[in-house]
Formats: sequence, structure tokens, C-alpha cells
Amino acid sequence: MPPAKKRPRAYDPAKTRAAVLAQFENVRAAVAALPPERLAGPTRLGEWSVRELAVHLTMVLDHVSRNLELPAPALPKPDVALLEWPFATAGKAGPIAADTVALAAELPESPGLDGWFAEVAERFRARVSEAPDDRLLSTRVGAMRLGDFLVTRAVELVVHTDDLNDATGLDIPYDRQALAICTRLLADALAEKAPGGSVEVRVPPFAVVQCVAGPKHTRGTPPNIVETDPLTWLRLATGRTEWARELAAAKVGASGERADLAQLLPLLR
Repeated sequence: MPPAKKRPRAYDPAKTRAAVLAQFENVRAAVAALPPERLAGPTRLGEWSVRELAVHLTMVLDHVSRNLELPAPALPKPDVALLEWPFATAGKAGPIAADTVALAAELPESPGLDGWFAEVAERFRARVSEAPDDRLLSTRVGAMRLGDFLVTRAVELVVHTDDLNDATGLDIPYDRQALAICTRLLADALAEKAPGGSVEVRVPPFAVVQCVAGPKHTRGTPPNIVETDPLTWLRLATGRTEWARELAAAKVGASGERADLAQLLPLLR
């Protein structure tokens, strides 16, 4: 019999909405201070420039607002549950990249990038403030509950803030709640992908999950433990780094014969 899957984690809607906006404003403040030559610089995301990455971060929010302006999908339930989202994004990178480059090219010089950030934030506040958490909206991967989709927006913002920091050498802060949401969803996605109880994955201070089929411990210290920090975890889970590299750099601790997650990563592509 396959391991039983646990009930999905609940996220506080008000905290999620606040975290999404807080992280967006962190990014906006940093981008506003970048001179044109820094915006034209490269990123680790293929051919995207820093400016295109910044524009993509506005799309993360604006996708919510724009779809809330459309009629809700006439469906009895969502197409995609929250824990299905990380695995449903595969194959969407091409269209997303094309849309990002097109929008970056279309944006007028006035009011400029910061003006566009402000417009996106204002529209998000107006559309989301009165929308119920269970309202269905269309997304690239199918219909999702608004509350669930906002959790994915926090993940996108945190992951791409890390990309922006890497590209610019900045130290854009991570809203604590947004970082917690990102860490927990990606940890839960691992447990969803490899259900079981033989390995305990710890990402303090935000997440602990058990995963991987096999003998399950019932008391004391688990025989197979993986531990890392939130930023290393999100980089592993999204393919920004590799398991062997972080293990060698002592950014990941792994003990026990089953404590090797290399074949299960990345989770989000």
C-alpha cells in the first residue's frame, strides 16, 4: 500500500496577501535605485536582462489582477490544487519568457519602470482587497482558488528576488512571511512527490516534512535527516543549484543511507 498523503497545509489568507505585497515593495524599492546600465546587465535566467527580470516580477502580481477582471471560470472545483502547482508549471517557461520580453519591450520610458511597479501594485490592491479567497481564476496551468494562487505568487516573488540579488549583487530583503510560505510550499511539494516517512527534511525555522517511502521512525532521532537553510532549499528546489554542490559546501547536512534527495530535485521548473 502506498504511503498516505497528509492533508494540505493551510495558509492564512490575510498574511499571504500582506506577504505578497511586502515582498513586491521590497523589489520595487531596489529596482527603482538601479541605473540603466545595471538594468541592462545579465541574469542567471537565460537571456533575460535585469530589467526583463524586474518586468517579470510585475507580471507575477498583474496576472492575478488581470484575471480577477475576467469572469470566474464556470467550474465546480479548481483544475489545479495548491500542491499540484509546482509540478504543473513544467513546459510553461517558453511562453512566460516570450511574454516577459514582449512586455519589457512595450513599456514606455515614461512613467518608467518604477511607475509601472506602482501601477501594478495599485491595481493588485484594488482587485484583491474585495475578492473572496475561494474565488476561482484562470491561470497558465488551469483554474485555481485565489487563496492558493496567492501562495504561489509569494513563492515566485521570493525565488525571483533571489535571482535579482544574484544578478545585481544587491541584498534585497525577504519578507519573513513570504520566505516562510515559499519554504513550506516547496517542502510540502517534496513530500507530495515522494510520500513516506523514512527521511525527515528540516528547513529551520519554517518547515519540517517527512518523505520517501521506506521504514518510518516512531520515536527518537530519525535515522535519515536532511537539514538546510531556507535560501539553499529554494535554490535546490528550483534548480538554481545542485545537491552535490551544496552538500560539498556544507550548506546541506545529510545523514543516513536514504538521505540523498538528488534524484528528487528540482521540484519547480
